Amino acid sequence: MTTLSPTARHLIDGFQRGLPLRPRPYAEMADRLGVDEETVLALLARLQAEGVVSRVGAVVEPHAAGWSTLAAMSVPPWALAQIADFVSAYPEVNHNYEREHRLNLWFVVTAPTPEAVRRVLDGIEYRVGVPVLDLPLEEAFRLDLGFALQWH
Repeated sequence: MTTLSPTARHLIDGFQRGLPLRPRPYAEMADRLGVDEETVLALLARLQAEGVVSRVGAVVEPHAAGWSTLAAMSVPPWALAQIADFVSAYPEVNHNYEREHRLNLWFVVTAPTPEAVRRVLDGIEYRVGVPVLDLPLEEAFRLDLGFALQWH
């Protein structure tokens, strides 16, 4: 486990919600933290490289800016890590995860149009040789995925 500096803890806690919607959001984050913009950018890059932070960016209402879908595959256990890495290499895939189920690899694909999402799913299926189950959104649920590192 990475030991987090006070600045890193404040960065993570302070911006899981309410990312500044400004031309230079990292500069505003830096101002609030009392550091410079380069420090925030370097810290975020380090936290991502160490696996502490998986992504940095806004969460957008489904289908408000492009299209997305949840997908699942039944991957042989011996190939799971390799196929998960392959799927993750697609820029349209924002995360994937293993589940204890026959459908053991799940991932989200985001692209500009439904057709572009379909091309990604078809490309993965073709290259991996494993069918991809498309699970499009039917009803949106709002989950708060922020996790405090410190109690305020």
